[in-house]
Amino acid sequence: MSDFEKAFNEYRLTTAEILYHLPDHPSLLQSYVWQEFDLSPKFPKLQDFLTFWHQSIEGKIHSVRIMQASCLLPSRIGTCQSLFVIH
Repeated sequence: MSDFEKAFNEYRLTTAEILYHLPDHPSLLQSYVWQEFDLSPKFPKLQDFLTFWHQSIEGKIHSVRIMQASCLLPSRIGTCQSLFVIH
């Protein structure tokens, strides 16, 4: 299924910010950003990725913050009130 088809089938662009502890320095946090089209509220693709993370990556996850945006939004058209030209 293409990304355009997913947008019509309730998929939303999902961004997850994953904070994790560095294996060599557990007191430090590192950030990883994951982005994919996924279904809310169960997020099956994100769940698969987090399962892969737990099985394959040494960094222990501290927290995951999830954000979503609809891909098909109405166009926003506005008018310009003034124009300034700087040489």
